[in-house]
Amino acid sequence: MAIYALGDRVPKIHETAFVHPEAVVIGAVEIGAESTIWAGAVLRGDDGEIRIGARTSIQDNSVLHTTPETPTIVGDDCVIGHIVHLEACTIQSGSQVSSGAIVLHRVVVESGAIVGANSVVLNDTVVPAGALAVGSPAVIKEGRARKEDIEHGVRVYVAKGKVFAEKLRKIRD
Repeated sequence: MAIYALGDRVPKIHETAFVHPEAVVIGAVEIGAESTIWAGAVLRGDDGEIRIGARTSIQDNSVLHTTPETPTIVGDDCVIGHIVHLEACTIQSGSQVSSGAIVLHRVVVESGAIVGANSVVLNDTVVPAGALAVGSPAVIKEGRARKEDIEHGVRVYVAKGKVFAEKLRKIRD
C-alpha cells in the first residue's frame, strides 16, 4: 500500500483500520479504529491535516484534501461513498456523503445528515442534523435523511474491512 510521510507529516493509522493496497495516504492523515480506506482512494494531508474517525468508510476512488487554514475532518461511523471529493470540510459523526458528491471548503455536514449522490455542497454551507442535501448546487431538505441507511452502511463496511484484511491476496501483477 502507498503510505507516505511528507517531511515531518507522518500518517497515523490505527492497527485495526483497513487500508487497501491501492489506496494512497500522504502526510498528516489520521485514520481511526475499524475504518476502511478502499482502492483508488487518495487522502493527501500535505497542506493541513485529515482526520478520519472510527468505523468510517472512505470508498473507492474518493479524494480527500485539505487547506493550510482548514482541516478535513470525518467523524466516527460515517459512510463516504465512491468517487467523493471532500476538501477542507467537516463531516460529523454518523453522517453520509453519497457516491459522486463534492463537499467544499468550510462546509459542515452535521450528525445524521446525508449528502445525496452527485450533489455539490458549496463553500460555507451547513447541512443540518437529519437533513438531506441534494442537487448541484445542493438544496437542503430538512428531516429527510434516513439514519438507518447510514447505520447499515457503517455495519456493512466495518464487516467488509475485516474480511478484506484477512482474505485479500494479490494473485497477479
